[in-house]
Amino acid sequence: NAEYMGENSLSRTLGASVFVNMGRRGPKKHMARVAAPRHWMLDKLSGKYAPKPSAGPHKTRECLPLVVLLRNRLKYALTLKEVTLIVMQKLIKVDGKTRTDRNYPAGFMDTISIDKTGEHYRLLFDTKGRFTLTPIKPDEAKFKLCRVKTHAVGKRGIPYIVTHDGRTVRYPDPLIQANDTVKLNIEDNKIVDHVKFEVGNLAIVTGGFNHGRIGVLEHREKHPGGYDIVHLKDAKGHAFATRISNVFVIGHGHSPLVGLPKGEGVRLSIEEEKQHRLKNAA
Repeated sequence: NAEYMGENSLSRTLGASVFVNMGRRGPKKHMARVAAPRHWMLDKLSGKYAPKPSAGPHKTRECLPLVVLLRNRLKYALTLKEVTLIVMQKLIKVDGKTRTDRNYPAGFMDTISIDKTGEHYRLLFDTKGRFTLTPIKPDEAKFKLCRVKTHAVGKRGIPYIVTHDGRTVRYPDPLIQANDTVKLNIEDNKIVDHVKFEVGNLAIVTGGFNHGRIGVLEHREKHPGGYDIVHLKDAKGHAFATRISNVFVIGHGHSPLVGLPKGEGVRLSIEEEKQHRLKNAA
């Protein structure tokens, strides 16, 4: 009898511990508002939850969901319900494709087209690392720049590259290597032009302390077994450095292939920002 009672209590204990330690099933479906990326610039007191980006070409913390873009940036909607009504009418295109998912993750260099209003935007970064919608012309909305993450040879000896937005392009130009940038025609997914990762070319920083700054490549420090460091210099002559994984080449020499955001990637000091604000207020 005592033996039975001992086994029973042990099984109850084990059962309870198994129940307590059981994890969640499947992917997360919610995101707390305070856990949302800072660059979305959501206020803390407008609800407990933030939009959870769907699975897509950009990472959760490196994207801007369509609901945040339409409601908080462009102000085309006041509520989530209104955003749903807009996207379900098939009015919003991302990289030339109609998207009806209100949580679709738009990311760096993506083009946003609203045919009904004739507006076209490109998602770029400002000098504080936040997404900014840069207005562009319809011709510029037909292409985008993609950073080459991987260059490899697949089955049957077919060469291919993988870009920062998850695209795979087969039979690229043999001169294209990792860290280079390709100019991609959105309609047919073909490479039109490419820019080498070389000293003297214009680049934008896509992560780290210098997020959003634009400058010319000055020097590359190689650290075998570690992170290569790239040194850049902006239009005002200010030098800065970052990891090679954060550098996105955007133009040959000093001429960019895409329209630049306001301020052209030059970070102002606190005093310069103050003077700029006072000048605008006057």
